Amino acid sequence: MDAPRIGRLGRDLGQYLRLFDDCFGRSEGREHLRCYVGGQVSALPRKCVEAIADEAGVPPRTLQDFLATHTWDHQRAVDRLQQTVAEHHHDEQAIGLIDETSFAKRGDKTAGVQRQYCGSRGKVDNCVVSVALGYARLRGEFRCTLDHRLFFPQSWDRDRDRRREAGVPADLRHKPKWKIALRMLEHALSNGVRFAWLTFDEGYGNNVQFLETLDRMGQAYVAEVSPSLHGWLIEPTVLQKGHHAAQRSRMGRPRRTPRLAAQSAKANRIDRLCTYSYVMRDRPWTDYHVKDGHKGPIVWRAKATRLRLNVAHEPDGRRRDPRFALPSAPRWLIVARNPLTGETKYFVSNAPAGTPIERLLHVALGRWHIERGFQDEKSQLGLDQFECRRYVAVQRHLILTAISHLFLARTRLKLIDEGTVAGGKNPDAAAGPSRHRCRDTSHLAQALATP
Repeated sequence: MDAPRIGRLGRDLGQYLRLFDDCFGRSEGREHLRCYVGGQVSALPRKCVEAIADEAGVPPRTLQDFLATHTWDHQRAVDRLQQTVAEHHHDEQAIGLIDETSFAKRGDKTAGVQRQYCGSRGKVDNCVVSVALGYARLRGEFRCTLDHRLFFPQSWDRDRDRRREAGVPADLRHKPKWKIALRMLEHALSNGVRFAWLTFDEGYGNNVQFLETLDRMGQAYVAEVSPSLHGWLIEPTVLQKGHHAAQRSRMGRPRRTPRLAAQSAKANRIDRLCTYSYVMRDRPWTDYHVKDGHKGPIVWRAKATRLRLNVAHEPDGRRRDPRFALPSAPRWLIVARNPLTGETKYFVSNAPAGTPIERLLHVALGRWHIERGFQDEKSQLGLDQFECRRYVAVQRHLILTAISHLFLARTRLKLIDEGTVAGGKNPDAAAGPSRHRCRDTSHLAQALATP
């Protein structure tokens, strides 16, 4: 990288942050934004408010108030971020990624904290959880976070004292994570973001109601599911209302809802279906080159067939009597196995019947984009280093980190286009956001060029 390009990096940051000027009613807010984001993308070893403020030469209370009490529209900042991605980084094969990340915290004062599964520690622990929506190009040279939303546990709904102390809005109530994900998805779509595919882990894939909502939205997805999910490989016979009415004289009062015929097979676990049903058991395994890793090509073996899931919810969300659960519309069932490790994964997809299995597998195994994004945001931008407790402050920190992440993703993409750094051929080796100093832009140049 030449000296003129290094000198332009600092100016690029200022120009980028001007996209968010209309989120602030006063110039002080814009200056605080530049200070906070500049600190996150700096070479500071720790990116908490106090360290950022000391580096910038401002009182720490100034940035604390910027997060917690100053009047500015952080939701509009999310809109601007998403509109920027939709306008400048649209891709016909873009993948949307839904996942969650956790932040271990002590005490019980931080908004949303409780003992729950903490992915960063791999066990149940005291932590805060955020649900995130990511965006990635299938080739892997661009990825960013479109939205972060704090998960609010149900235990907080009844604790008025903690809610008041943490500044939780009166109308905020617990929502399941899949509903938070749907709301983020709808918001991103309203801002012009389009996904060719959506992918997520079994925490969301096992929720058939979530999958059917995506079906109604017309959103294609490839979802990882657990082997305990139930369904049919052979379509069962469903008795409709007309059939019941025709049998009135023989069967007494007709049933008012469809149900499975008595001779139909019961829904079974998909791992058992794949092992014992001839529909899947007799299909040959096919090797697919998924991507190139640091140690060479990564190959998975897979086979697929059509599957009907066991639907236990009515269209309005009410739970159906399990005795009257019905088959869903046909979907893909893909079972994939890593020949080196023996790891087996199961996926379902609403893609059309003629979709190549290789494409579905590429999408299904593309969740590393958002996992790498979380890693970059935590290790380089201080995503998990916040020390604030109030709800608004935590939520704003998550949004500002996404803004910082987008800047680094845009800068690296520009350097790839200019040929300054390598990228595109090896997704795993693609350089993620790294730390650099805003005042000394050579750190940024070095970080972005490092694979």
